[in-house]
Amino acid sequence: MTPYRGAPTLGEELRAWRSGYRHVAGVDEVGRGPMAGPVVAGAVILDPQFAGEWWAELRDSKLISSAQRTELSDRLLGTAACSTGSASNDEIDDLGLIVATRLAMLRALEGLPCRPQLLLIDALTLPDVLAAEAGPAESAWEQRALIHGDTLSASIAAASIVAKVSRDSLMEEYDRQYPDYGFGQHKGYCTVDHIRALAEHGPCAVHRRSFAPVRAYLERGEA
Repeated sequence: MTPYRGAPTLGEELRAWRSGYRHVAGVDEVGRGPMAGPVVAGAVILDPQFAGEWWAELRDSKLISSAQRTELSDRLLGTAACSTGSASNDEIDDLGLIVATRLAMLRALEGLPCRPQLLLIDALTLPDVLAAEAGPAESAWEQRALIHGDTLSASIAAASIVAKVSRDSLMEEYDRQYPDYGFGQHKGYCTVDHIRALAEHGPCAVHRRSFAPVRAYLERGEA
């Protein structure tokens, strides 16, 4: 993998480090679009002591191959503070997609070995109410929402990679549990094959009932 123009940089992280922030966490999610499976968030704190040329290979997880994601995820897990968190398909149905996404992000942050001093988040912010479980003194996250953050910040790109590898692995496990749907190939997204399998077999336990194709199937059954 060779760096290309427009790759994410350490600009935000360097400014934060120079301002005295040591633990700067990039946060991103994957899996908001599928009609099956969880939404998974990643949180990554890059350590400047372990900086290497391979950091220049970090990308939005959608822009690199599965093999590249796996290689980079393994490197991140070995050199950075990394965590993932998820919100299930049932939580997505009950809470709504955005609230469930924020919940997955909070769970990823709670899994980190140290509390971040600053969050760099792709597009979203985390309301205090979702960060209040540790008590009032811990409820306020200092955070910056970056639009298209996974193409701008290396930490956010790193978070998208570990989240994508984690979610893909889970969808492959679901493929073994529910072999009629092809989860190992489309990872729950609304492909032609997935729509066809839904029409033939109906939804399984990991489908999102609130998403239009699944809801339409259920409504036809109730008519």
